[in-house]
Amino acid sequence: MAHSLEQNKFHLHYQPQVDIKTGALLGVETLIRWHHPRLGLISPAEFIPIAEQTGLIVPMGYWVLQQSCLQYQRWLSQGIPPFKLSVNLSLRQLQETNLISEIKNIVSQTKINCQQITLEVTESLMLCEPGETIHHLNQLNDMGIQIAIDDFGVGYSSLSYLKDLPLQTLKIDKSFLDDLLTREKNQVILQTIIELGHRLGLKIIAEGVESSEQLAVLKSMDCDYGQGYLFSRPLTDQDATALFRTSSFLDSRPLATV
Repeated sequence: MAHSLEQNKFHLHYQPQVDIKTGALLGVETLIRWHHPRLGLISPAEFIPIAEQTGLIVPMGYWVLQQSCLQYQRWLSQGIPPFKLSVNLSLRQLQETNLISEIKNIVSQTKINCQQITLEVTESLMLCEPGETIHHLNQLNDMGIQIAIDDFGVGYSSLSYLKDLPLQTLKIDKSFLDDLLTREKNQVILQTIIELGHRLGLKIIAEGVESSEQLAVLKSMDCDYGQGYLFSRPLTDQDATALFRTSSFLDSRPLATV
């Protein structure tokens, strides 16, 4: 895996995030893909946990951010309007003492506007030293980078950190949408999360939107944004470029301020 990273055997795909009410494009989330020369396409579900355990997720995470920012600048140079670029920040990266300097270097090298970057972190970040985690996230936020909690509602959910972390966005885990149409409890929980987020001044993204019926429910609940196969599968940079050329874009200013 380390050799593949050094040899640029990993590739990036981009999944659109859209405004649920209008269909306008908010931005894209960067997703890493690995096509092994012998084993073929390897799922991120298989190699990401190994990267986490071995520590390779740290250089991998910085590589993803750097390449995403470079691609973003290529899109701007082609006349694509500014949009939100979401990139995952791993738990291991958050524990790195040089996290902020590494990200500042990437921002400086790629000349990207920090306000167009959203870093997505999972709820498990609170398993770290909370004080250090909050300090790092506040430093990133002070740079203008937006922070999103990914897979909200599962794992180590805690309402306590919502008041302490510099968040702008909650991403609702796909599991709440899987049975959305058949389980009333899922609807109640989803509505509660959306209302809570809005009261805290946060924007809500629903992950895993796959049907028009799910979309209709999310609209009725006043969910802000959606991501999933109903809108688009993850795209190569070429396919994303083609999509951008035919899309309307939301204003790319920061999603919210708390």
